[in-house]
Amino acid sequence: MRGDTILIVEDDVDIAGLIAHHMKAAGFSVMVAHSGIAAFEEMKKQLPDLVLLDLILPDMDGTEICKILKRKKATKDIPIIMVTAKGEEVDRIVGFELGADDYVVKPFSTREIVLRVKGVLRRAKGAKEEQKVLKHRELILDVDAHTVAIGKKRIELTRTEFKLLRELLLNKGRVRSRETLLNNVWGYTFEGYNRTVDTHIQRLRQKLGNYGKIIATVRGIGYMISPVNDEV
Repeated sequence: MRGDTILIVEDDVDIAGLIAHHMKAAGFSVMVAHSGIAAFEEMKKQLPDLVLLDLILPDMDGTEICKILKRKKATKDIPIIMVTAKGEEVDRIVGFELGADDYVVKPFSTREIVLRVKGVLRRAKGAKEEQKVLKHRELILDVDAHTVAIGKKRIELTRTEFKLLRELLLNKGRVRSRETLLNNVWGYTFEGYNRTVDTHIQRLRQKLGNYGKIIATVRGIGYMISPVNDEV
């Protein structure tokens, strides 16, 4: 059972493996890339919830990767923690100016980096929770009014269906595992209830009509809503 997905971009195989081990132990799903190009290839498969980005990579600087991610609609809101051996104040300033959310200097304790990841994710989720109107093409979900509409047509959803659609829209472009959906929508995680998610997704798709197709099934993992015409 895994929660948020962390992309570790680190050219040192041993360090990447160590971080990955402790992230998994903390309950995260993990993707690993040892270069900038490999990182973008991983993100084409699945958008992570957070990127741990080494500043010095064999093919490009971490700062350049950060610039690219913050320019694109699909990735601009993904939190980034820069990881580097450099500790000068100027490097930190540059990192934050480019949009990095936090900065960790090597050598670091694995406990520290796990706590940093949890802290940044907590802040990022709090910011997302403040979004009052979520849109996808003509689909509009109004949190305060508790309404969903496609164009001018009102869609009647149950409270759980509304929360499920909201969770998917808040994380557009990112795969939500069944366990994550159970935890965030229903408030519990139990393997035996995975069928509950599938059943509600099926009903939600039916109520959305043609727009039900925007909810994609990621085989063996869960569900997601893909960004519109925006690739990494």
